[in-house]
Amino acid sequence: MPYIKKSQKHPPFSTLLDIKAQKSGLRRTVFSATGNEYTGEWQDNLKHGKGAQVWKKSGAIYNGEWKFGKRDGYGTYSVLLPETKEYAKKYCGGWKNGKKHGYGMYFYNTSAVYEGEWSEDHRSGWGRMYHESGDIYEGEWINDKSHGQGIIRFANGNWYEGTWRDGKKNGKGKFYYSDKGQLYEGFWVDGIAKCGTLSDFGRNEAPTPMKYPIPEIHLVDMQMVLREAELAYHDQC
Repeated sequence: MPYIKKSQKHPPFSTLLDIKAQKSGLRRTVFSATGNEYTGEWQDNLKHGKGAQVWKKSGAIYNGEWKFGKRDGYGTYSVLLPETKEYAKKYCGGWKNGKKHGYGMYFYNTSAVYEGEWSEDHRSGWGRMYHESGDIYEGEWINDKSHGQGIIRFANGNWYEGTWRDGKKNGKGKFYYSDKGQLYEGFWVDGIAKCGTLSDFGRNEAPTPMKYPIPEIHLVDMQMVLREAELAYHDQC
């Protein structure tokens, strides 16, 4: 009876080369099977220490610290602009387990810039956002939304200072109308003012103040209106 020799399965050639390399310490540029290239330090066959990686498909570059194969520590991430073939910095700052974490600065495709704290790739903690419109928000963030105490200065000179939730004005706050020289102080729910007072504030310096003084208006039951606004706010917490 003839003997048929079974064919043995071998791992891909690129995998064999990777196993033989046993990367550890400082090495020259190493190319992966996908074409990505890494130049820097290794430990136990993983990127560890300082190094730079270039992704072949996107052309993006990360230059900074690594820990057990992931971006961890301080580093800069830049992308290749297809129109000019030049690199544009997207993020520089802290990383943890491959994600933006700690303090860092992110540059958007527009002229907008965020500078502040991050947690697992999300703006969380304290931070300052420079919007393309010229508006500037400075305060607390949770999961990429203004949440907590913060102030926004609009490009037209107006500003709001107070409590935020899920990216909207929620709770007690003040809104200053610089063009009219008026200040509103009150309670907000989902970005809408529910109850408060409007008074003159810097009226003499305002470029377009109101023609007539603010009339005195009294609610029949101001406390009831305020309680309803607060109740609507807390029901959504």
